[in-house]
Amino acid sequence: MRHSLKKAAALTMAAVMGLSLTACGGGSASDSQSTAGGDKKTEAAASEGSSGDKVVINFFHRWPNDPKNSMFKELVDEYMAENPNVTINMDCILNDQYKEKIRMVVSTDEIPDVFSSWSGTFAQEMIASGNVMSLNEVYEGDSEWASKIAPASVDGFTFDGQTYGIPWSQDGKVFYYNKKIFADNNIEIPKTWNEFIAVLDQLKAAGYETPVVEGLADNWAILHYLGTMNQRMLDPEVLAKDYDAAAGEFTDPAYVEVLKKWQQLTSYMGDVCVAIDHETARNTYFAAGEAPIMYLQFAEIPMLEKSIPEDFEYGFFNFPAFEEGKGDADGLTGAPEGFMISNKAKNPEECVKFLKWLVSKKGGEALTTKCGDISSVDGAVDESNALPSQLEAMDIIKSASTLVPWFDNACDASVYTVYGQGAQAIATGDETPESVMEQVKEAAASLH
Repeated sequence: MRHSLKKAAALTMAAVMGLSLTACGGGSASDSQSTAGGDKKTEAAASEGSSGDKVVINFFHRWPNDPKNSMFKELVDEYMAENPNVTINMDCILNDQYKEKIRMVVSTDEIPDVFSSWSGTFAQEMIASGNVMSLNEVYEGDSEWASKIAPASVDGFTFDGQTYGIPWSQDGKVFYYNKKIFADNNIEIPKTWNEFIAVLDQLKAAGYETPVVEGLADNWAILHYLGTMNQRMLDPEVLAKDYDAAAGEFTDPAYVEVLKKWQQLTSYMGDVCVAIDHETARNTYFAAGEAPIMYLQFAEIPMLEKSIPEDFEYGFFNFPAFEEGKGDADGLTGAPEGFMISNKAKNPEECVKFLKWLVSKKGGEALTTKCGDISSVDGAVDESNALPSQLEAMDIIKSASTLVPWFDNACDASVYTVYGQGAQAIATGDETPESVMEQVKEAAASLH
């Protein structure tokens, strides 16, 4: 469910090369889903597809676990039942392996016909291969369908006037807060950083030793903070330049100020935060009422709902503005995920037809009711199939001035890995903001 970004440090390139696109349908060779691009059934279907009678679509995504795996299998089975001439070979591997695998095959003849993609820099990397189909004509040719797709989500896949992806889900990250604790202590929602710190002080004075909680053992959770804080603080032009691997320098003193604020914030998280992961922080501390505030994704609503008592009420507020910040304070950290089509696909029209069927009210309803994610399709999420908090989340996403990409989708891994590790060391007192930024500068310089 959540946007899991933990790096598998032991993963070597040789191991990645050995990864096969293992079928995730969970069935035998006789099932309608089979291993993409490798078995005799696929070869036969491809051969028949060239005659125009039969079509095979190799579909690759990053969700091998339930409930999404089961949801996709049900949707694919339903589509093939409605289109008996189409065979969809659905295959998947988990997040980090998926990133490595798709990066390796996107520039080859092994690229899947349809595959999932993050937006932002990751999407640009896929597009740079030259093997991703522009979808402008798809959007322009079916305005009724296209008008249902959230424009901000489409923007995440649009570069130089060309759109290369169809967004499937959308997400955002905000501070969740315990409404009862705030009401009992007469606390108002903070709008600025100084107001936020004042709230944390007030909560600490009320007896909450950990007024804001996070699992700092998860590097991705730290990166979510840093990406937002950089966006709030830095001039957008400076940020765009520094996030470009070919030009980044990270010399602006505002970066040090961000890490100083990070150091300040982690002082309210308590010693335990450096030893626990994000899930433990959410379920053991925030859901139990031990910590009144936590920075969470909207995609975590279903998981939180499973952990909280019936009388637990939570609300949302966006990351506060820095008083001296130069970024857009109305931006929302979060990003759509979607699907791309290879321009090497033998049956591109059928690939488009399948994706338009999948990214529709039907598919959006399945995504919300079965998985709890927020669909990018207008009308797919309503009071009949979503929690009130999910509807509020959708409104927040719609009203955001811009969607700010996850930090690890915004800049090179060499930079964000050093950034995250350094910020973790700041929280433990082993590094200073100044020393971390020197390491970040070195990492950025090594790229050009």
